[in-house]
Amino acid sequence: MRIDAHQHFWHYTREEYGWIDDAMAVIRRDFLPADLAQEISVAGIDAVVSVQACQTLAETEWLLSKASAHSWIAGVVGWVPLIAPTVAEILAPLAAHPRLKGIRHVLQAEPDVYMDRADFNAGLAQLRAVNLTYDILIYHAQLPAAIRLVDRHPEQVFVLDHIAKPAIRAGELQPWAQNLVDLARRPNVFCKLSGVVTEANYATWTYDQILPYLEAALEAFTPARLMFGSDWPVCRVAVSYVDWVHTVQRFTAPLTAAEREAIFHTTAARAYRLDSKSL
Repeated sequence: MRIDAHQHFWHYTREEYGWIDDAMAVIRRDFLPADLAQEISVAGIDAVVSVQACQTLAETEWLLSKASAHSWIAGVVGWVPLIAPTVAEILAPLAAHPRLKGIRHVLQAEPDVYMDRADFNAGLAQLRAVNLTYDILIYHAQLPAAIRLVDRHPEQVFVLDHIAKPAIRAGELQPWAQNLVDLARRPNVFCKLSGVVTEANYATWTYDQILPYLEAALEAFTPARLMFGSDWPVCRVAVSYVDWVHTVQRFTAPLTAAEREAIFHTTAARAYRLDSKSL
């Protein structure tokens, strides 16, 4: 069993997906389960976690409907308005769906002080009651603010997306790598090996260029808290689905069988509570 812990579906509109700029024009179209089913079949991936790409309740409900229709969509990380006073009431019916596994707000689009907001933290605190993970989507410079956020919620399970988007194009490892180590000291935080090549030059990135970033993430989190994610279809601007799977396979080849199993299965299953009913 191999799990892709991070991918997206969408019906593309310029209004809802304005973050897809001209350099990413290749993904300015619909991406639906039928498209991904072909990709995972070729790559040998058995199940996926589908993550929000549009901050609406309608999208969360739509993703859950897709998970109900396709058994290989093992989980959904949706969006809810965490700053709303009524967030608990909004969460309740959504959390009743067995495939809702987590919530994400796009913090990379917010100032650091957003993570300090009392209403945001109050909303995030509601997730434990309904056993949902929180995905942290940030840029590397936001890691100190993310550490403060995590420290306010020591019992909450967090998953760091895209290894916190380091400055790969610029070839900068620090202070990202040290901040990643600091965050990883919190045992309630997991990390995804996803969204890496899209932080490099789309056309000219090489394995040797991204290797130090993969190694830093592995050293910080160890296989026990590191999981594979494709970031499909966003990854398509820089790499095909199967080639990203092969890249992570190449990186993990020197590890033990148990460590590879953790990165491609066990860690995601644990972080998102993907039990036998989900897989």
